[in-house]
Amino acid sequence: MHHPWRFRAVLAATVGAVLAVPLLVAPSQAADGPAGPAAARPGKPLTAMTRNIYLGADINRPVLAAQQAAAQPGATQQSIITALAVATDATRRIVDQTSFPVRSRLLAAEIAAAEPDLVGLQEVALWRSGPFNPAAIADPSASTVDYDFLQILLDDLAALGADYDAVNVGARADVEAPAFTPTGQNRRNVRLTMHDVILKKADNSFRVTGMDDQIFDANLPVSIAGIQLDFSRGYQWVDVLAGKRKLRFVNSHFEAFSSTLALLQAQQTVAEATADDRTTVFVCDCNSDPLDSSVKENDNNVPHQAPYQLITGPGGYTDQWLEWAPAEQGWTSGLSELVNDETAAKFDHRIDMVFSHTLSGRPLGVDAGFITGNEVTDRDPTTGLWPSDHAGVVLRVRGW
Repeated sequence: MHHPWRFRAVLAATVGAVLAVPLLVAPSQAADGPAGPAAARPGKPLTAMTRNIYLGADINRPVLAAQQAAAQPGATQQSIITALAVATDATRRIVDQTSFPVRSRLLAAEIAAAEPDLVGLQEVALWRSGPFNPAAIADPSASTVDYDFLQILLDDLAALGADYDAVNVGARADVEAPAFTPTGQNRRNVRLTMHDVILKKADNSFRVTGMDDQIFDANLPVSIAGIQLDFSRGYQWVDVLAGKRKLRFVNSHFEAFSSTLALLQAQQTVAEATADDRTTVFVCDCNSDPLDSSVKENDNNVPHQAPYQLITGPGGYTDQWLEWAPAEQGWTSGLSELVNDETAAKFDHRIDMVFSHTLSGRPLGVDAGFITGNEVTDRDPTTGLWPSDHAGVVLRVRGW
């Protein structure tokens, strides 16, 4: 979706300064959508963004390889470790191929153009490596930094003159595995530590007055060779003050492989992170499509849409995108593992959300909104890489 703010980052990169252009024009493609019940509502605006920046590969590959090896007749500890190591090596090579340094520049341009006050980031990966040591599966210890996604992105933002502070960094899954090629070469360990992060624009009037970060009670149980892995997820929030106006901003990333777990995680987030004395704006990769009633195998008959329905039903939250435009103008997922798709056809559903919960129960007014990173022209022209396998969502809201 085209949006009128994009030219600002391009111009800033060219002349070395971000121009102070008013952000008042609505996206043409959203013009036919709902105008919002409080489009003219007075009060300080908040520009909120949610962005899954993609960890760089399918981390389910090594787990599946090890589990399939374990299921073979005559499986041994060595055969399982070998399958794990070869799949880990392949996965780590894909991380290089999907080059976050390239993608980060695209993501930074998106953020610099949109100038969000607060950003919820998901899949903020820290890739590390260390000496070959199969025993480290049980106790991750590799310490040589290969890619620090957060630092790379912050540096790229600063290079565009868009200074952001990471005001809440939450550590999530932390997994390590041995890796080598099918011929046993390049033996080392590979470690992935995931993070959810809240960014705040450094020069805005919002002041952080409180924060929290919690790991969910219910997380996906994953084990390899009898060793339990840490695939935890969680939620985080910051309370901010702008003049006398108070707001809570929540960020989370629910489970992708089980709607049952995603529903439990949504319930915990709504119960524990919703403020009772101020408006709450909640952004997430919810892994829950409101239009998808399908049920995953062995998932207790919980449909994919259930977490979304919990949030917008008993949870009392408003889906703010729908206050701005129809659902089909807000698709955010999802591209292939290699993020080099030739078309945008795989952006065909919506799981990245901006919700609001007000004390009055009314939706927030929406001044402007758009989707980022969802057009072929958003790709890197040299490599053909997209910014992420997800698109981003930006909304400017009032009435909080």
